[in-house]
Amino acid sequence: MNEKQPACSIVIRAFNEERHIGRLLAGIMHQSVDDIEIVLVDSGSSDATVAIASRYPAKIVHIRPEEFTFGRSLNRGIEQTTADIIVIASAHVYPVYPDWIEKLLEPFENPRVALVYGKQRGNESSCYSEQQQFAKLFPEESIAVQRHPFCNNANLVIRRSLWEQNHYDEEFTGLEDMAWASWALNQDHVLSYAAEAEVIHVHNETSRQIFNRYRREAIALRLIQSEERFHLGDFLRLYLSNVMSDGWHALREGVFLKEAMGILKFRLMQFWGTYRGFSLSKPLSASMKQVFYYPRCFRADVVKQRDVKPIDYQRG
Repeated sequence: MNEKQPACSIVIRAFNEERHIGRLLAGIMHQSVDDIEIVLVDSGSSDATVAIASRYPAKIVHIRPEEFTFGRSLNRGIEQTTADIIVIASAHVYPVYPDWIEKLLEPFENPRVALVYGKQRGNESSCYSEQQQFAKLFPEESIAVQRHPFCNNANLVIRRSLWEQNHYDEEFTGLEDMAWASWALNQDHVLSYAAEAEVIHVHNETSRQIFNRYRREAIALRLIQSEERFHLGDFLRLYLSNVMSDGWHALREGVFLKEAMGILKFRLMQFWGTYRGFSLSKPLSASMKQVFYYPRCFRADVVKQRDVKPIDYQRG
């Protein structure tokens, strides 16, 4: 007798995530969607990541550190899943609401939707500029039909049938999600953004790690978009405009003095890393510059209030 297929499978990539993995897995246990299959792809953790994950109903897949790429770890994880719908989550995110997965799955009622990504926000320890970046990239309003390839594998869902046609590129240094989304758009599918599918994304990075992240993503992005270069003038213009935007929002919120140095450091590492990545690369399209790099608008967004009670992580 065939076993019942799960409603969805969740693939989580992890490396030394003992501080965060338990909260994500606890959040999954609180979801309104039943029968969720969990696959954790561990790339050689030396801390308690695997031990913590073993307390939950998760299948653990191991990949050697020297074999790791972002795309390869996703492909190995998806190979171990059985559902038609694949949720992908970073090990250092956690859902805000118990209907997180439910809201991610809703747009798949449209058969043309290949991929859905959800909202991301920072927490109290997040760099102020990164919080502004989240607010710009992940707005308060959902987008039912999106025809540009921006998305993010920290909080995202794809159709397995389409992944079987086109696996994640295993050579990319990052942005394997956007490369896959570009392929899906070229196949006449669409993307969707679900604002109510919200996660907290915890990044506690050093300046060097921020630089490396944006440099790595710039190297990958040039393989996806190739219409124009990221010049030194772009670095200066976008650095200054983003610092001004962040400063304006920080002044409005009464935190400018507290956050000023962090804003300067984060935006410097972001755009210097981007410039260095593109100095080795092909061009970046104007439309993708707009998505990735242009500052948040000089206006205060209205945060939508939900009538769903958030998950109480203090109660376990």
